[in-house]
Amino acid sequence: MNEVNKLNNRLISLDFFRGLVMFLLIAEFAHLFEVLMESGNETLTTVMDFMFHHAKWKGLHFWDLVQPFFMFIVGVSIPLSNTNRKKKGDTDKAIRNHAFRRAFLLLLFGWGLYCIGPEKIVFQFDNVLAQLSFTYLISFLLLKQSSSVQIGMGFLCILISDLLYRFFPVAGFDQAFVAGENFGTWFNIFISGYEYGGHWAAFNALPTAAHTLWGVVAGKWLMETIPQSEKLRRLVLAGIAALALGYLTTFFTPVIKRISTTSFVMLSAGWTFLALSFFYWIIDVKQIIKKTYVFRVVGVNSLFIYLFASLGGGGLFLKVIRPFSNSFIGGFSSWMADLFSGLVVLFGLWYLCNWLFKKQIFIKI
Repeated sequence: MNEVNKLNNRLISLDFFRGLVMFLLIAEFAHLFEVLMESGNETLTTVMDFMFHHAKWKGLHFWDLVQPFFMFIVGVSIPLSNTNRKKKGDTDKAIRNHAFRRAFLLLLFGWGLYCIGPEKIVFQFDNVLAQLSFTYLISFLLLKQSSSVQIGMGFLCILISDLLYRFFPVAGFDQAFVAGENFGTWFNIFISGYEYGGHWAAFNALPTAAHTLWGVVAGKWLMETIPQSEKLRRLVLAGIAALALGYLTTFFTPVIKRISTTSFVMLSAGWTFLALSFFYWIIDVKQIIKKTYVFRVVGVNSLFIYLFASLGGGGLFLKVIRPFSNSFIGGFSSWMADLFSGLVVLFGLWYLCNWLFKKQIFIKI
């Protein structure tokens, strides 16, 4: 089996990976994780907190890897998409114009999500779409460079960010790794006029550009006409190397996802390389998993379902089902009623993706 589908130049394991990430995100929009946190079982609550909540400041939870996963996946897709568009006859100019338009729309959508609800226009750029607009554009502009240049530019992005945090000279914002007293906070106030809730930093777009750049490198490896075993070896070794560097840097840099410290970027990159290598191995190499449909239908319309759920689509489904779950299940257990509602909302969001897939409707930018 050729892992890159010859009809549309798609990598099956990549579609599965993207779909799995988006499935977890729509489960969050369905409030399933919140419900499971309230089960009353202390062990389950602890596990769910680690799996589906961000670390409050220092530390690394599974949920902290979701954004790096997605930004890396976008990077892997860039060389695949570029090759596919060229096969269809698109010129370099047309592809370049499309990339600039996509970056602009990602920034517009990312910014626009913050303007829903407030009574005035705000300028906030810390969500995944806004961040991705920058990391995608940088990665596209460096697409024709060698893998060594792309890897080096990823490290340069991390280094610039690290130095700014450590040596920023403005009083009150010169504590590199203290919440609310660092360069990231100053940058938020500079561009938005206020500090962001949770101390998320808009400047994260620079260090996390490494995720997308290194995703491009992984995508190029997977497109090479070399044995699958060699592709897998490269991915695994890259993951191990990134993890080693990440754990080494923890001796002098704390792991903080909210400001994307050096140790966080390296550790999350390492786990992402290993995650992709695992899916590539079980789906494309060993073919242990042959049925990828459940997740793929979500992955191929990832932008649409993210925006739909973010704009209240999950809440709309919840308003429809909650009266029924409360009436028929709530009398026995309010927690079971909430769990049932969350599962139905998750199914509703998935079914919408499934309907679009069957109609061959793919909403892209």
